[in-house]
Amino acid sequence: MLHFALWKRSTIWALVVIGLALAMPNLFYERVERHNDAVQAIELQGATPELVADRDAWPGWLPSGLVNLGLDLRGGAHLLAEVRVADVYADRMDALWPDVRDALRAVRDEVGPIRRADSPPAELHVNIGRPEGMAAAIAAVRQIARPTVTLTGVGSSDIEVRGAGDLLIVQLSEAEKEATDNRTIQQSLEIVRRRVDEVGTREPTIQRQGADRILIQVPGIGSAEELKALIGTTARLTFHPVVSRTDNPDEAPGAGNVLYPSLDDRGIYYVLERTPVVSGEELTDAQPGFDQNGLPSVTFRFNPAGARKFGRFTQENVGAPFAIVLDEEVISAPVIREPILGGSGQITGNFTVDDSTQLAILLRAGALPAELVFLEERTIGPELGADSIAAGKIACVVAFVAVLFFMVASYGLFGLFANIALIVNVAMIFGLLSLIGATLTLPGIAGIVLTIGMAVDANVLVFERIREELKSAKGPARAIELGYEKALSAILDANITTFITATILFTMGSGPVKGFAVTLGLGILTSVFTAIFVTRLMVVMWMERRRPRTITV
Repeated sequence: MLHFALWKRSTIWALVVIGLALAMPNLFYERVERHNDAVQAIELQGATPELVADRDAWPGWLPSGLVNLGLDLRGGAHLLAEVRVADVYADRMDALWPDVRDALRAVRDEVGPIRRADSPPAELHVNIGRPEGMAAAIAAVRQIARPTVTLTGVGSSDIEVRGAGDLLIVQLSEAEKEATDNRTIQQSLEIVRRRVDEVGTREPTIQRQGADRILIQVPGIGSAEELKALIGTTARLTFHPVVSRTDNPDEAPGAGNVLYPSLDDRGIYYVLERTPVVSGEELTDAQPGFDQNGLPSVTFRFNPAGARKFGRFTQENVGAPFAIVLDEEVISAPVIREPILGGSGQITGNFTVDDSTQLAILLRAGALPAELVFLEERTIGPELGADSIAAGKIACVVAFVAVLFFMVASYGLFGLFANIALIVNVAMIFGLLSLIGATLTLPGIAGIVLTIGMAVDANVLVFERIREELKSAKGPARAIELGYEKALSAILDANITTFITATILFTMGSGPVKGFAVTLGLGILTSVFTAIFVTRLMVVMWMERRRPRTITV
């Protein structure tokens, strides 16, 4: 037990040095943070003298990973949003109308002429000319139904079709509504995450809460209003045929049409076909740029399916206007001069550079499938975060000093060895947190404080066993060897059970609980390593150098 091969010694000290090196950037937090931000900005937009100066403030060959500070330490914005999942039903009905129309046209001889009627948002109503052909109409529309696979609705159809007089009614089935709700929440989570990531925010917390709510916490952002401006816009881009233009906001658009205001020309309204030719879901890229007049614009590109539909529409409607609609406002309504077959185009309007950049970010991230309604919002200032950090430092320092004093007072030189291992232990915790890019919160600091108190438990067990062996008149080397040997099982049992608890907390918990579990789990790993290997190696090296005949623990 007291013999360490050279390769073992080299491995232990190498791991300690790596841990200290990974933790070191956190001592120069602001400088390294500016370096990391500058490196990222240079990759995206090119070098400027200011960015180069920030990049060179920290040597590129040194580790530059940092422990990200959570919302309660750094300040930022907290939002709780409700997803209006029912809004998606209306879009599904609009998207279903062309298929229903084609299915009914296939049995025109039996159902007669058809016409879409006004209906509630979650339903599609179609008038048929021959009520006696309703059975044929229902059968034809049911042919376009698709199966829905959910835990509670295996084998169900995605739509329900029924008739009432000359009115054919189509709506989503309950199983499909459940699947749609879950899909909408997941899409909203992913799009919110992509929008936040686009602006380079560090370690946001974005997670589902309850059936239809999303919790969003973004450290480092200026205010809740700024965060709402980034993620609160649906950013649904669609391209519609123009039916007419009017200055009457109360004009009835007619069945199958919608009335949208113009974004640029206040007081002007456009009557558009409700079903879009192509939508923003088929965009593959959007970038800010400038038009031929040097004004800010946004260039976009469709995927192959969107490019085909857009090209076919523009080819068939040369000379006719079409509307570019963003969140139910007409950005522009240009006339198609020639077919647009390349699958790309440009959106112009009264944009500033910031507007075009923001719009490009939103379009790249994708449109939210449903509106977000913000139920709760908080802005946490950096001053509160600084107070939290100061309080956390005080807690850590008090715990640290108390443990150091207790170990030296109780175990003398061996306590000093344990204290050195404790310092290495805390540094390695920060090194591992930096390596995995973890976020440190106040509960995480509590986990570190708890780890400081627990870190010396293994050494206490070993030292007490050594004391007992010395009382039985064994020599120093044999007493130390037996002390480590007999204490090992107790050390492993205690730390494994605590590590299992930390794993359960991480798996079942969320937010602050996970932060506590991460620091506690990593602290257990580093504590066991430093107690079993680092402290023992220091004792062995001291024994080899001094060769004492007696020792006092």
